[in-house]
Parts: sequence; C-alpha cells; structure tokens
Amino acid sequence: MDELLAGSDIAQIKAGDVVEGLVSSVKKHEVWVDLGPNGVGVIFRREVSAAPLKEGETITASVVDPELDEGYALLSMKRASKDRGWGELQRIFDAQEIVEVLPYSANRGGLLIELEGIRGFMPVSQLSAEHYPRVSDADKDEILNKLGSLVGKTLRVRILDTNRKDNKLIFSEKEAVRDDMQSRLASLKVGDVVEGVVTGVIDFGAFVNVDGIEGLVHISEISWERVEDPRKYVKVGDRIKAKIIAIDKDRLSLSIKQMSEDPWMAEVKQFKKGDVVEGKITRITPFGAFVQLSPSVEALVHVSEMSDDDSIDPEKLFKLNEKKKFKVLEIDTENRKIALSLKDVKTQSSKPAPMKATASRPKVKEEL
Repeated sequence: MDELLAGSDIAQIKAGDVVEGLVSSVKKHEVWVDLGPNGVGVIFRREVSAAPLKEGETITASVVDPELDEGYALLSMKRASKDRGWGELQRIFDAQEIVEVLPYSANRGGLLIELEGIRGFMPVSQLSAEHYPRVSDADKDEILNKLGSLVGKTLRVRILDTNRKDNKLIFSEKEAVRDDMQSRLASLKVGDVVEGVVTGVIDFGAFVNVDGIEGLVHISEISWERVEDPRKYVKVGDRIKAKIIAIDKDRLSLSIKQMSEDPWMAEVKQFKKGDVVEGKITRITPFGAFVQLSPSVEALVHVSEMSDDDSIDPEKLFKLNEKKKFKVLEIDTENRKIALSLKDVKTQSSKPAPMKATASRPKVKEEL
C-alpha cells in the first residue's frame, strides 16, 4: 500500500494532520470515517465532539496515528477542534485583535475564560480601571466577591500571551482599552476639572474611574483640613468632581480640595509676625508640637523654641488639647507654614515691669 501511495500524487497523511472524511458508521463506542484515498479512520467515543454524528455527515478530525496495526488511521475530533482553536488564537494574538469574552469562573487571582475551545486566564492586574477590585487591606474574600460579579459579563480583551506547548493563554482587558485610554489622556491636561466614580478607598487615598482612566486622590488632596481617614470623606460609588494636578503615564493625580478656595489663606491674614497668639495642642512629636490657631490654620512650635534647655521633652511639656500662648516667629504663605515660639512668650512675661516715675514733691519752706 505504501509503495502504491508513494507512486501516486496522493500525499500520505501523518500525525498532526487535519483531514476531512465521511461518516460511514456510527457505533456505540466508535465512529468509522471514510477518508477516500487515505483509507479508513476510526474515532473512539471519548474523542468525538459533543454534537451527535450521523452517517453520511462530513467531519473534520485530527490524525493521531496514520496507521494502526489493523491498517486504519486513529482520529480525534476533539484534537482537531483544539488544533483549530490554537490556530485561531495565534491569529488573534498576532493581529492584536480585540475580542469579546465571557468569564465562566473566578478565583482570588483573576478570571477564568474560554475562547475557541481553549481555557485561559486573566490576572487581576490585567483588569481595566473600571473593573479592578479596589478593596481595603487587600481583603481576599472581598476581592473574590468583586471578581465574581464579572462572571458571565461581556468583557473586551486582547490576548496577552499564547503558548500551545505550555498550554498557556493569558488575556488582558487593560491592553484592550489602552488605545482608547491613551486618546482620552491626550485630550486632558493639568488643571482640567473631571468627573468620576470612586472605585476604592484605602488608607492613603481614593481611586477614581474617570471615563475608563484610573485616577488617585491622595489623602493630602482630599480636604484642606488634615484628613486622618479618607473613608470619612468619600465612599465607593460616589460621583465626584476633581482637578487634575498631574498626569503620570496612564494614571491621573487628582485633587478634590483644590475645587474650593484654601481657607488657610483667608484665616492666616489675622496673624502677624511678632503677635502673641493662643492655640490648642493637636499633635506632639519628638521634634516639636503642632498648634491649632484657627479652624484651618495649624502652626509648629519647634523643640528649639520651647525652652533654652536642650534636653526638653515635648511630651512632658505639653498635653493634647491644652491651650497655650505662643509668639509668631514666621509666616510662610507660599508653603502654608507658621513657626511659633513658646520660650519667647515666657521670656517676655518674666521680664519685670518697668517702674513708673513719680514726681518728687517740692519742698515747701515752712513759714516762720
């Protein structure tokens, strides 16, 4: 048979080839296929596709073994489907096409996705800003809950990596939206006011989705007053307006507080260098103490301005929320800083009051 085939124009089939054939017989455990000049092939039930086959139907199958001892070829429909799938995935990857997928499951690391019959994975890091699970303290259960909400939802993705040999297929939503995001970024500039939705609130600030672009409002840009906990000012789902203060690659740095006038600048006008003022101790550190002079104005009395004693301990000298008088040493409006002195007030108050001059009574000559 081999000699006859070798002498003809018919190419011999080999393992890995994809061939077409006519179903000649459908049995309980196998399907027989007429391969024409290439003889007969058999597909065992576990290698048949899910759809039921009928005699006379044309099918496509992959050659597992071109010739068994019995003389027929061993075929697989599932392998053919997989081969076609990997081929299509490679084409999509090479063309960098954007495709729509439906995640079928989720774990704490990302989403499980099937495309062209091949199962793949999309890591959390490859989700777009709109879908990235921003959660407090990286709570794994909360992350899983947020990822679970994306199961069955249509996502537009690009193939980030495909490797049939390693059975590797990685998707990226971030790459799929990158082009659109870059064009939107190009239309934005520092100083623009944008609107977005808060997607996550953490200890150092809040993440905001601005039309698919990720923005961050740092804790220092949430309010003009000192913010201890961002969660007291914004929450997930809030729609906010903010000013762009920086654009770093594909992320915006935003400010909520700069949407309003700085109350510090208005209130600081009531203080002048050399004034003696009263303030409340709000923080005590090894290098000094912070003093609240008005609702929006906080000043610093450095440890060197507390006493002439170099070994002074601020924590022993001050108590939180107590009120004391200080002298204003410097007002730096550009950097929003005020320097105070405690020792100058003490020195000033400890000086003896000047004696009042008294007019001497002229002596009156007694009349004799």
